[in-house]
Amino acid sequence: MGKTDSLPGFHLLAKPTGAACNLGCKYCFFLSKKSLYPGSSFRMSDELLETYIRQYLEAQRIPQATIAWQGGEPTLMGLDFFRRSVQIEHKYSRPDMIIQNTMQTNGTLLDDEWCEFFRENNFLIGLSLDGPREFHDAYRVDKTGKPTFDRVMKAARLLRHHKVDYNILTTVHAANGDHPLEVYRFLRDEVKANFIQFIPIVERENDTGFQEGDVVTDRSVKAEQYGRFLISVFNEWVCRDVGRIFVQIFDVALAAWSGMPSGMCAFSETCGTAMALEHNGDMYSCDHFVEPKYLLGNIWKRDMAGLARSTKQQKFGRDKLDALPEYCRRCEVRFVCNGECPKNRFIKTPDGKSGLNYLCAGYKEFFRHIDGPMRFMAHELRLGRAPASIMKYTKDGKIPQVIFKPGRNDACPCGSGLKYKKCHGRAG
Repeated sequence: MGKTDSLPGFHLLAKPTGAACNLGCKYCFFLSKKSLYPGSSFRMSDELLETYIRQYLEAQRIPQATIAWQGGEPTLMGLDFFRRSVQIEHKYSRPDMIIQNTMQTNGTLLDDEWCEFFRENNFLIGLSLDGPREFHDAYRVDKTGKPTFDRVMKAARLLRHHKVDYNILTTVHAANGDHPLEVYRFLRDEVKANFIQFIPIVERENDTGFQEGDVVTDRSVKAEQYGRFLISVFNEWVCRDVGRIFVQIFDVALAAWSGMPSGMCAFSETCGTAMALEHNGDMYSCDHFVEPKYLLGNIWKRDMAGLARSTKQQKFGRDKLDALPEYCRRCEVRFVCNGECPKNRFIKTPDGKSGLNYLCAGYKEFFRHIDGPMRFMAHELRLGRAPASIMKYTKDGKIPQVIFKPGRNDACPCGSGLKYKKCHGRAG
């Protein structure tokens, strides 16, 4: 990552309510973070709100900035808080700056007024929905244990009605992991989602709520199960939905096969440019590592630009690559996977080394499976054609193992600069 002044821009996920939430989702890793702030009101003050936005916009040396809200449940702050946020953005933004507002929400508190505000201010909303009723309600319940499916579906209808841009965030876990097509078709056909993110639930069994231990809960998706889930969805998508439905991990894969950055920190070679801001101004290395040893400091005491560019944070980002086992470094799909997120690297490699990703077997199976179609779509992009042209060859429901086979002297799509056969020619 270079010198401390070499970070032109960074991402910050702000949590105005901390871990406070109106739901009690059984797999939520963040609810336990309340223990870090005993006696707190879990509400970001107006003074901190202005300090956060001012410092964040001043720190960005690129023309675009994203103000991102998450929780807990951010809508517990009330709509007036976010109205003030937008006003403060206008106050501190540079004339040439484009600001994107985003929010991840469980949707249960949304109404017409919220959605009108989102639409008027061009918010991008990430709505959590785990598929059909029986899968969603398996774990996504409120504080009294009651199901939330109907309330979330109402939110999805409201967002569509008000023409709010939104993504569906779907966790894949023990309850829905064996039902990929039911989940995907429901999101596509019933929810009318055009943008979908699949998030694997890997929940470690411990008493701290931190990223510790090597045993997962029964709610967690299994590695091979997750790979099969992605393969089944991909097979449906590549036959009929390319260019119409956008699935985040498929976009990540196409970028990798095209030799471009993934755009998602979990699959990047290094990380450290996506941090978390707590309700009291504490800034952490990552949303998944809101733990005392990953606390960078508080923006009341030190400017967030200095925290983001600190030696400690640079080391956190480099450690993703430096700690990658040799088994992974030699892997034929490393160019797209890069060991995935460090939070999931807690099992041993076949040769007994630490640091293998819990989901490795599933990712390896999935990335090998999509190699041929991805090479074809990357080839189409290089020729200035739409990747959706692949559906001319897959419309009968059959997916050729290799649709486009690079020659021995063609450059590898991973962007390594090596010839394909020398680099990743074994994939697929």
